[in-house]
Amino acid sequence: PSHDKLAKFIDANNIDVIHFHWTKDIATVVLAKVLSKKKPKIIQTRNMTMTRFKDDFYHRWLYKNIETMHAVTYQVKAQLEKFIPTDICPKVEMVYMGCEATNINKERVEELRQSYNLKDEFIVGIVGRIEEAKGQYLVIEAMEQLKHLNVKAMIVGLPMEEKYLENLKLKLKNVGLEDKVIFTGFTKEVNEHMQLFDVNILATPKETFGLVVIEAMANGICMCATNKAGPLEIIEDGVDGVLFERNSDDLANKIKMLYEDRELKEKLALAGQKKAREMFDKNTQLEKLYDILEKM
Repeated sequence: PSHDKLAKFIDANNIDVIHFHWTKDIATVVLAKVLSKKKPKIIQTRNMTMTRFKDDFYHRWLYKNIETMHAVTYQVKAQLEKFIPTDICPKVEMVYMGCEATNINKERVEELRQSYNLKDEFIVGIVGRIEEAKGQYLVIEAMEQLKHLNVKAMIVGLPMEEKYLENLKLKLKNVGLEDKVIFTGFTKEVNEHMQLFDVNILATPKETFGLVVIEAMANGICMCATNKAGPLEIIEDGVDGVLFERNSDDLANKIKMLYEDRELKEKLALAGQKKAREMFDKNTQLEKLYDILEKM
């Protein structure tokens, strides 16, 4: 809604706190607060990194009208405290995102296994929008190095750029790997697909948090993620998951290590599942956020 409509909504509903996420909404929310009679307090959840601050009058005024910033990682919290000037910096609180354990339809998992004609292959999965930044090409390059092993890859997600998808498929054809990589397209059955994986890959260069990381861990799937940003706060390398340098050589080496040492893979998966359910439980994290809201 526009800022004037939001201001009227605030007053009509006697709203004490506005919680928003998208930074593009900041002006609308602050203007609505100023125009309203209620003058609610504002909290913004910051999911993205901050690399600089526009230290002009307009941006200083915006942030001066925000009471609290909710950072989803300690890295984001440090960035907010570094780049927003101290005299106008809102209180910054850190609460991780969370996920919940899901009831897996095991019959559906077996149906999917049969529909993809999977037998005893080691399955490398990657979940997310199919675009270059997500790094599906790194999985394909790693698969080229592992083609002598009984390994298949599943790329789960909707293509955002058809040209990128076409290039991936052309690359597979050129190296004779068409039968080694499955593109599932978009699916709402992400958890059931994850149950087909031996290892789930996060290959983005700078993931702020990586919700798919804790979702895979909670599903009991061994995680292998880039050793940058958010995953560093989730995975302890070699203890409850694996971290890799963002190149196909190191990714191939890590996949090969898990392929050859299934006991290690299961140990990491179990430790990851325990951590996800204890540290990143959705209800636990929500309670922490509710506590912050109640104290505003």
